Amino acid sequence: MHEPVDLHGEAAAPSWALPDPAHVEPAVLGALLARHGWQRRGGGEGPYSRWTPPGGAASLLVPRTRAFPDSEDLLGEALTALARSAHPSAREVLVALTVPSDEIRWRREVPEPAAGAADWLGAERLHGAARQILLAGALAVRGRAGYHGARRRRRALAALGPVLVGPAPGGRTLTAFVPVAPGRPVAVRLHHALHATREAVDYQRATGGMEAFDNAVAAGVSRELTEALVALVRGSEGAAVALDWAPAAGTPDGCPARPEPVEFSPGDLPALRRASARYLRDEPAVTVRITGAVVRLRRSGPRGAGIARLRVLAGAEVPHVRIELDEEAYRIAGQAHLVGLPVRVEGRLESRGGFRRLTGASHVVPVQVDDEERDRLMKSLQENVDSFEEACAGE
Repeated sequence: MHEPVDLHGEAAAPSWALPDPAHVEPAVLGALLARHGWQRRGGGEGPYSRWTPPGGAASLLVPRTRAFPDSEDLLGEALTALARSAHPSAREVLVALTVPSDEIRWRREVPEPAAGAADWLGAERLHGAARQILLAGALAVRGRAGYHGARRRRRALAALGPVLVGPAPGGRTLTAFVPVAPGRPVAVRLHHALHATREAVDYQRATGGMEAFDNAVAAGVSRELTEALVALVRGSEGAAVALDWAPAAGTPDGCPARPEPVEFSPGDLPALRRASARYLRDEPAVTVRITGAVVRLRRSGPRGAGIARLRVLAGAEVPHVRIELDEEAYRIAGQAHLVGLPVRVEGRLESRGGFRRLTGASHVVPVQVDDEERDRLMKSLQENVDSFEEACAGE
């Protein structure tokens, strides 16, 4: 069965049902069957076509168009037969029909497990690498950067919520179904980013230069993607990522109708690792003005400078930041929280540590908010009162 992707590794409940034959286009069904290796029997000009699965004897009768009186009945019978089929591709065809989706397929070349053994580690490794690659694509849709860190992750994860991921038998193959609405931008960005990564690796291996990786950032390449590809290839004899567009939605602008799979080998790992380190090292800090709710305060004594942790409300796409404050700014932050107000602060969001730390904090001031938000902040104080006892110390 296929499951909604969970980027934290926990399976969610399946959420698809048998498609309504009244909404299934015969041409789309035929395209999906062909994509998944089913063979069309007989001539292509007749009113019907018969399809057989790879290595199977059972067949489906599919009308060429919906113009015939029995077309809907035949489509219903074909869908029922797919639902009852034990062939893995039958489930994948049904999922793609239920929710028009672009398909992303991963393949790892690994030895066959011993007879009767299940390669749980290989399957988990493939799932993990696929999750990282999907997340890298979603992050690139939110913004281009050599290193995203903690930035943009909340919205990127939300964009991946509808994605369905199948099983990974033996840790060798895996298919993800990315719904066209709203997931096509992720699939398109991954297409461009993967090909740009392949070209940058080829350039580095041929010339020793890393500048192609700098240019590839515009296509969506990042440390997150190169690290994900390292995880995909490591421990294998090679790996590939292939993408097919949803037949019902057509080919997106600027992309080939049938994209070539992008392949990586163990020989590519040094270039990918160097690129990851380069992206991490070179990503600059960002000057920001953040509005956030104080959720933790800490200092070594009743007076002096201290450290505050803010839940970011506006100004940066990170969930929390850690800030070093002088004594006066620390006092303002503590008092603002005690009366249920967030604070606004300016500074530099440092790339080191994943954009979770603000340095050079200045202009710390409380900010007025509506009553609903203020009540929520006060509730947070009541739930974490021990963290704020020191906020008033020495006042």
